[in-house]
Amino acid sequence: MTDPIAARQQLVDDRHYKYRGCAPDPDEPTVSAADPDVSLDAWGPYTGDGAEPQKERIDREKAAQQICGRCPVLALCRTYANTTLVDADGVEHLAEPEGVMGGELALTRHRALIARRHAATTGTAPAAVAPAPSRNLADARTPQKMAVLRALTAELYDERVARRAGMDVRTSNWHRSALCSLLGLNKETATRDELLVAAVRQGLLSPDTRIVWDGFWPIAAAPTTDGSRQRRIAPDVPAALLAPRPRTRRRRRPGATTPARRRLTAVHAIPQPRIPLIPTTVLERAA
Repeated sequence: MTDPIAARQQLVDDRHYKYRGCAPDPDEPTVSAADPDVSLDAWGPYTGDGAEPQKERIDREKAAQQICGRCPVLALCRTYANTTLVDADGVEHLAEPEGVMGGELALTRHRALIARRHAATTGTAPAAVAPAPSRNLADARTPQKMAVLRALTAELYDERVARRAGMDVRTSNWHRSALCSLLGLNKETATRDELLVAAVRQGLLSPDTRIVWDGFWPIAAAPTTDGSRQRRIAPDVPAALLAPRPRTRRRRRPGATTPARRRLTAVHAIPQPRIPLIPTTVLERAA
């Protein structure tokens, strides 16, 4: 079981922690630094009078999760959010039982905890959160699969992942698909973030592994069963960001010349001898 104090310390000590989406805006501390239209209350439990309308709750949680999805410390935050404490009565409970953390709702984290408790009681393993059998973890620690995992922490796109891992794209995607199966993820839908979080939870990657941020609108490449490339685009991505960026011609500074023009200028700049003009009358007299 991960120590919640150590997990929180790793989160706070990360150099990207100050850029987290749920941080307060320096100029207006009541709103998110990532989106001034989202209140910091979006991540916490509802504290108003009476019951919160369902639509408002869903909109609030959805806005918080969208910002979490592009947070540079998402994996560390999710690891800490799922850590547990044991009270005086010996009952295990979440260290952070309320609000949205690590892109997960409190209900999601509680269900995962219940699944772990059930697994400990019955000796069965829940699909999403239980440790994989030792054989599976051994298979996941092969040099090729570890190379793919390390490449995924540093690269976003499958071509670059394959290049960094030292293999072709098809082989890289095959190992990535196999890792999803070994870690209990759906290889048809698992994203880069989900695979890396599962690898951290299972001990394949260290909790303090530096993972390159997906950017404001992450586009994750998920492997398919036949190893072909496939793009899974994050929800609500603006259409303008999906269109290929048009190639723009470099604009020359005023007065700048191309190398060819400079050569022509140099040639034409050579002084030419002046030929004096002879009047026509002089030529007629000489004739």
